[in-house]
Amino acid sequence: MDERMIPLMIDGIKVEVPEGTTVLEAAKKAHVKIPTLCFLKDVNEIGACRMCVVDYGARALQAACVLQVAPNMIIRTNTPEVREARRTVLELILSNHDKKCLSCVRSQNCELQKLSVELGIENGDEFKGEQNTYDVDNVSPCVVRDNNKCILCRRCVSTCIDAQGCGVIGPVQRGFKTSIESPWNLHLNDMACIGCGQCITNCPVGALYEKEQIDIVWDMLADKDLHVVVQTAPAVRAALGEEFGLPMGTNVTGQMAEALRRMGFDKVFDTNFGADLTIMEEATELIDRLKNGGVLPMITSCSPGWVKYCETYHPDFIPNLSSCKSPHEMMGAVIKSYYAQTMNIPIDKLRVVSVMPCTAKKFEAKRPELAANGMPDVDAVITTRELAKMIKTAGIDFPSLPEGTFDPLLSEASGAGVIFGATGGVMEAALRTAYETLTGKELQKLDFSDVRGTQGIKEASVEIGNLKFNVAVVNGTANAGQLLEQVRSGKKNYQFIEVMGCPGGCVTGGGQPVVSAQTRLTVDPRKVRAGALYQADAGMKLRKSHENPSIKKLYEDFLEKPNSHKAHYLLHTHYTKRPKYSK
Repeated sequence: MDERMIPLMIDGIKVEVPEGTTVLEAAKKAHVKIPTLCFLKDVNEIGACRMCVVDYGARALQAACVLQVAPNMIIRTNTPEVREARRTVLELILSNHDKKCLSCVRSQNCELQKLSVELGIENGDEFKGEQNTYDVDNVSPCVVRDNNKCILCRRCVSTCIDAQGCGVIGPVQRGFKTSIESPWNLHLNDMACIGCGQCITNCPVGALYEKEQIDIVWDMLADKDLHVVVQTAPAVRAALGEEFGLPMGTNVTGQMAEALRRMGFDKVFDTNFGADLTIMEEATELIDRLKNGGVLPMITSCSPGWVKYCETYHPDFIPNLSSCKSPHEMMGAVIKSYYAQTMNIPIDKLRVVSVMPCTAKKFEAKRPELAANGMPDVDAVITTRELAKMIKTAGIDFPSLPEGTFDPLLSEASGAGVIFGATGGVMEAALRTAYETLTGKELQKLDFSDVRGTQGIKEASVEIGNLKFNVAVVNGTANAGQLLEQVRSGKKNYQFIEVMGCPGGCVTGGGQPVVSAQTRLTVDPRKVRAGALYQADAGMKLRKSHENPSIKKLYEDFLEKPNSHKAHYLLHTHYTKRPKYSK
């Protein structure tokens, strides 16, 4: 049945939009930009801040983000009353805001700052008076919370509750004393926060940001007694360019490798190699469980936010988790064993830095379970944003850099490793290897389109030889929670489940460049960044993990075979039930 189209006028421009469309969405069709602050498409649509008010002939101005169109509506977005209302709202917000913009982590990428410029706010002191002050919560290894910057938009709250299913923060008290807190005013670190950082990427200001390790890494690089190795995750190359003005989805692998070398790292490796290694171990583990009556469904364990969510909210599924470490932790373990032995480098003089799209990796690197050689597999984790800061500090003209390359030995990778950064990528990579391992036949069609896409939950049935099994791909831990409830109740039956903690997967992880709400009205970063990874995969000659000659050599020279005793010691781990809060 055809959609009913609604005609209306917006600032004198006639448009037609489907019934149920909001005025904010309709304005795009008239090429009219309505400012927003609390609004975030598909995440927070509550009309709370009143920045998007418009005049449609009613007694009072209405919020365009929640006002649905009606036939023959006449909308005015630029009257003196509308402009004054928006300025007043902005001045009131600024009156209780820490305006140290020069030193703010979001300076020049702050939605509040941008609106202040656009609406001509000169100093934000129109309603100067009492101001709330808060201690900064910086105890978590992943997320720092500074309520002095908070504007009470509640985007972080909606993200934590609805998208991630955690609900570790929310509004407390009322009126002028309202603030966003954890229950009992506990630190995030004392709550069941999974460290995913989605609250950071959805915050319009500098109230939430990652626990930086930039100074730690600079100190490592300055220490001449240390051999410092860096590795970069697949999703980083699809987003880093945005921090330097390049179009979203630009693949900057070569410039990234060159920049890291110029910063002073002794070796620059590709975590895609670790992704291929993960597939070898994980696919072998899956086949063993299928053939020998192991715990099913087997669930991937590459996403540390998801793993911690499982340990905390669904501990009965811990046995279902793959015992494989995540790719960057596997890389760390191999660097501190195979690489150290090959290059004759003392382990106590070797440091591994991971560049990740993920803030939860910071927590993961501190897990005592991930220290196969008595030392952490990974010594420091910086996000895509932190790497961009370091490149700028070093005075490197990133867009003009020539194409660099990764160092050999631990960098050759397949397309299967590349697509790890997108939701469905781990599943697809594992199926490519599992198929050929089980059947002994060459897989003709490498693209498993059924597990691609940004839907919260995707399902498929897969036939491999005589085996037919059901798989599911989930992104966002709230979706994972829903799926696990269906598995627990017996409504769903799967043999293999891929879970990524962040909506869209690693490409939109908590450490990736922040995309404004206005941009997200027209562009979906999940699709654009993932597209860059799938394009890279399609253009590679080597597209299966088990065909990677460097992976084969690693097993021949060092690990023996997938899931060997040595491989288990270095590349596998265990997980533990965690409390939901601790006082």
